[in-house]
Amino acid sequence: MDRRAFVTAIGLAPFAGPLLANAPAASVKGRAEHCIFIWLGGGMGQVDTFDPKVLGDNKATKKKPGSLYPSIETSVPGVRLCEHLPKTARLMEHVTAVRSVNHKVIDEHAFATNLVHTGRMVSGNAVYPSIGSIVAHKRGAVDPSVPAYMLIGYPNVARGPGFLGLKDGFVYLVDTESGPAGFSRPEGLDDASETRRRTLLQGLGEAPAEGSAISDYAEAQREAFRLAGPQFMRHFELAKEPAEVRRSYGGEFGQRCLLARRLIQGGVRFVEVSHNLNFINGAGWDVHNEGINNQHLLIREMDDALSALITDLKRTGLLDKTLIVIATEFGRPPEFDGRGGRGHQGTAFSMVLAGGGLKHRGAYGVTDDLAKKVVEDPVSIPDFHATILAALQADLSHDLMAGSRPVPVTDGGKPVAALFA
Repeated sequence: MDRRAFVTAIGLAPFAGPLLANAPAASVKGRAEHCIFIWLGGGMGQVDTFDPKVLGDNKATKKKPGSLYPSIETSVPGVRLCEHLPKTARLMEHVTAVRSVNHKVIDEHAFATNLVHTGRMVSGNAVYPSIGSIVAHKRGAVDPSVPAYMLIGYPNVARGPGFLGLKDGFVYLVDTESGPAGFSRPEGLDDASETRRRTLLQGLGEAPAEGSAISDYAEAQREAFRLAGPQFMRHFELAKEPAEVRRSYGGEFGQRCLLARRLIQGGVRFVEVSHNLNFINGAGWDVHNEGINNQHLLIREMDDALSALITDLKRTGLLDKTLIVIATEFGRPPEFDGRGGRGHQGTAFSMVLAGGGLKHRGAYGVTDDLAKKVVEDPVSIPDFHATILAALQADLSHDLMAGSRPVPVTDGGKPVAALFA
């Protein structure tokens, strides 16, 4: 009996389970070095963006299910997008809309957000690591002067390191102009004074036990000292970018994507960027009822930022080395609710991959006539995670360790082999 089968047999719950027997495929490996993970919190509607269907009507007395907007052709023959994504449509040879993502978490944002970030359902008192923390753990930072994992948005446990510990956590910020708080040296503190303070801290108490909370804190403190200062903070100086480049990215969200490009250029391995922190359409991507009326503003903003990011990464020679991911907790049904909006749907929805040296095809997976069910090439959340990790050259065959207990990197996920050359 091998180790994984033994762990399953003796029931080391909640980390062990029936899926442990399905080891992830390790036969494919990409060539990406970085990941920019764009999070569309609220639930992006696939029929109104990357998987358009027959045109519906949400204003008629008897509402007609379908897409809210007409579709347009793209640079990939046979692949169409919503009319509000024209800039992305012209770049689809660098993109794959994975249209067949699915899960069974439908009605609850928090549980679905946790699933898409960690690749696992909540189980007992286990706190699983996010995809960003797994990448940080597996690959580390490209440059030791920067963190491995950064979050541009609001932090929560779904985005955290879970049982991996603080060393694989994120540095976060919400203001692109000032950068993260606490990493600039206070005025009046020179090198000699800082050295004395560090020496004093090191002399307080004995070394903490490995794996303890105090040890994690000490590691986080060492990391903060390492990053403090101008070498790290210079990456947040967006004003140094050419005005034409800044304009191409668009508004607030676009500037966050531009900052993400600067961070990966500086050696950060994984950057998550949250879209629509300020709810420009009044509802975000959670378009129930009248919240759908200005959904097109979000889609256009995403189009500006995504197309600029792809173009900019290509210009700087980083596109093949940088995997762009667009993720969301679930999709939206083709039917409209009582006031013309849409509910939640996990049975079939779209997430997007771009760049990263993958073999792009415009779209992967097929849904039915109204994008309610997957009919070809289903992709589970663990499969999607495995694809990201394989693209980033992470070894899927080596388990994570929760203390002394082995935990597979994904919950039985297998990379989408068709996307690898």
